[in-house]
Amino acid sequence: MMETENILYPSLFEEDFITRSLGSIVNQPDVALTELVANAWDAGASHVRIFIPDKKAEVLYIEDDGVGMNEDEFQNHWMKLRYNRLKNQGRYVVFPEGVTGKRTAFGRNGVGRHGLFCFADEYKVITSKDGKKLTFQVKANVEQNPIAATKENEEACDTHGTRLEVFVDRSLPNVDKIREIISARFLHDPQFEIEVNHFKLNLDELSGSVEPTEIDVEGTEIHLTAYFIDTTKSSRKSIFQGIAFWQSNRLVGEPNWSLGKNMILDGRTALAKRYTFIIKTDDMAELVKEDWSGFKKDDKVEKVYEAVERYVDECIDAVSTATIQTVTDNLDPAVKKSLQDVNPLVRKEVEEVIKEIVVSTPKVKQESVNLAVKTLVNVEKSKNGKALLEKLSNMKLDDLDGLNDLLDKWTVGDALEVLNEIDRRLAVIVAIRKLAGDNTTDELHVLHPMIAESRWLFGPEYESSEYIFNRQMRTAVSQVFGEDKFQRIDINEKKRPDLVIMPDSTIGVTGLEEIPEETSIVRVRHLLLIELKKGAFEIKRKEKDQAMGYIEDLVKSTALGGNCRVTGFVVGDKIADNLSNSYDVKENETILGTLHVVTYSQLVDTAERRMFGLRKVLADRYDDVPGMDLYNQVRLSL
Repeated sequence: MMETENILYPSLFEEDFITRSLGSIVNQPDVALTELVANAWDAGASHVRIFIPDKKAEVLYIEDDGVGMNEDEFQNHWMKLRYNRLKNQGRYVVFPEGVTGKRTAFGRNGVGRHGLFCFADEYKVITSKDGKKLTFQVKANVEQNPIAATKENEEACDTHGTRLEVFVDRSLPNVDKIREIISARFLHDPQFEIEVNHFKLNLDELSGSVEPTEIDVEGTEIHLTAYFIDTTKSSRKSIFQGIAFWQSNRLVGEPNWSLGKNMILDGRTALAKRYTFIIKTDDMAELVKEDWSGFKKDDKVEKVYEAVERYVDECIDAVSTATIQTVTDNLDPAVKKSLQDVNPLVRKEVEEVIKEIVVSTPKVKQESVNLAVKTLVNVEKSKNGKALLEKLSNMKLDDLDGLNDLLDKWTVGDALEVLNEIDRRLAVIVAIRKLAGDNTTDELHVLHPMIAESRWLFGPEYESSEYIFNRQMRTAVSQVFGEDKFQRIDINEKKRPDLVIMPDSTIGVTGLEEIPEETSIVRVRHLLLIELKKGAFEIKRKEKDQAMGYIEDLVKSTALGGNCRVTGFVVGDKIADNLSNSYDVKENETILGTLHVVTYSQLVDTAERRMFGLRKVLADRYDDVPGMDLYNQVRLSL
């Protein structure tokens, strides 16, 4: 055993050791107070009272009527850094004498109890147990100790519980914000009440409000109780939007629509704003991160996510199916009658249109569906022979001669295909022109799908169907942008794996492959990077330099197999006056890639000239059509 006097190199601590080791617990007031409430829960308390002063240099306190501590417990539990609660006290809470109940403890790592260091470098502990009230002063950075305590007082008492006091020196919390956050992080329990500044918090009570579904997670011993809540029928806090996980009545992380790497719903849609899911369990305590910000990476957690995703999909499908049936049953009688006169394929198409409308816009009005179906039926009817004869009988002689000449050179199918493609391209041009200057335009769901399927906008050389997105490109892009940029996307990653989502833009990446004769190994020959800025965005030097950095990093990526040329486009509504339109990325005078900085207007102007000015000839066809209507027309043709 080492003799104390022979120790030459004792442990040393930096002054900010507590701040760095306790992390958000001593840096965020809401996290600190949440941890202290959880600490009171673990102490078997029935009541927790928090008081937050109006200004600094006054006392903030949190007190509970839990079991309290004797002097030995204070020394060996409270003052032991990283105290292992699970190992020393077990999974379940011990209640004060005379109180019965069963709770699963939150604490495991012994750091939450020091949350008052968020507000000052010392705080007071007043704790009562076994007929004694003890008062301790706890302080950080005392000589060579990161934390030390002194005993200030001891007196007889007949109560139990603990009170923590601190003179606020920093990070004074906002009372209303703390009330909102704490009430959203704990579910109702009849044996647990929380007050903040003498105001009792209204904790959510799920029992009886919605019908739960019980889920046993296959391959584990984890049991979940799941709630599917329609917020239009049940008043919920805004913090609950998404999928919320609760371990032993405490919120884990923040609710959202992601399960691991999978995005379940786009949080901006009406569907996501209307419905929410609450997943309760008592079986995942060991899988929760120390700061309760989420779950650890673990096979069991992945199985839980898979089970929850299946449940969410079933609920959304059921809601959509029921709504679709209701909307279909409530179609206008005249619309229903018109459906009887069309062929079964058209009726099937109408069913798909109703489904698409209901899923994308759950609160759609019946009148809107009636109009959409009526329009579709009329379009289909216009295709029959009677309608065609009526049109021919009303045509001018010159138009009939022109139609005859056209049919001498083209089949009707060929002519329609060409004309439809011209119409689609012109609609794309006009839609971009109308939408790009609007700062409310959603570049992820509107601009990018439309432009990504229209590479001809950037030049005929990019029109090839050989542009793809493969595993090599995914690896290279992940190295440059980070894997989380794929995980954050608000659309199905499997359908659009080529998208990278940035805070103010969406980046699409595709490329051309080749197999060199000398190696016979597939490599990427050319990579096309298209970064679309949000509507009304001005591209400045910062954005240009950032894009050039992307190109340089991609060129040097070993995942692309070497000798890959990268062409990038950054597209916005405006360009700063000091920027050029093209930049070469070089290394030792060798051009590795090129960046083009363009506006949406420049993009469509150039494309319009390639269309021989047809847009101007057919101006009346598009000028009065709103941009989103044109986008929807283009979307249906993609």
